[in-house]
Amino acid sequence: METEQRILELDNTVYEYSNKYQTVKAVNGVSYEFQKGRFYAIVGKSGSGKTTLLSLLAGLDVPKEGSVSYMGKSTKEMDRDRYRREDVSVIYQDFNLFPLLTVIENVMYPLQLKGMNEKQAWQTATKKINAVGMDEKFYKRFPSMLSGGEQQRVAIARALASGAQIILADEPTGNLDTENGKNIIGILKTLAHDEGYCVIVVTHDLGISADADEVLSMRDGKLVIG
Repeated sequence: METEQRILELDNTVYEYSNKYQTVKAVNGVSYEFQKGRFYAIVGKSGSGKTTLLSLLAGLDVPKEGSVSYMGKSTKEMDRDRYRREDVSVIYQDFNLFPLLTVIENVMYPLQLKGMNEKQAWQTATKKINAVGMDEKFYKRFPSMLSGGEQQRVAIARALASGAQIILADEPTGNLDTENGKNIIGILKTLAHDEGYCVIVVTHDLGISADADEVLSMRDGKLVIG
């Protein structure tokens, strides 16, 4: 699918924090343009700054210097609650599903949060669940009844239901075995290439880089393209 266009941009982005001993630049002058229809891997050791960068891209934090821009508008200038609700969705290593909601209820949640009625939310949620390779037998199961790979698929379906065009994944294979990890990466890659999403995976697993269109390496808060 030919859908490449700039959707998210870092421009000389700096984020720092201080403790009583020092000031640390967790992200130090990073510039990069992310496009729709591309699958990105951000790799690096613990403490390299990749998780902080994810927080900036997700609108959970704003940079101290420089900017993070969505469709040309700085996250400093927008309603970041709305940005996180409608434009960007984060998938976590530990899935973050609501344990007392069924699969279908978890996926319906962001739809109903936006005011969609129950019937429409159900219909949309079923399509998103089916899109990640799960069928109706899973709809009324609770997260505790699912394998790790199945829970991560539900988390992806919920991200799709939000309507966001940017999917950020924080160590999405960290709690999965090799086979399930490959399946999850395959789903994310398909969403980028076939559906036009901008998919950005933050990971310490260098094996994921083989499937990425672009590999961005974080070292001491700086970005190295490789």
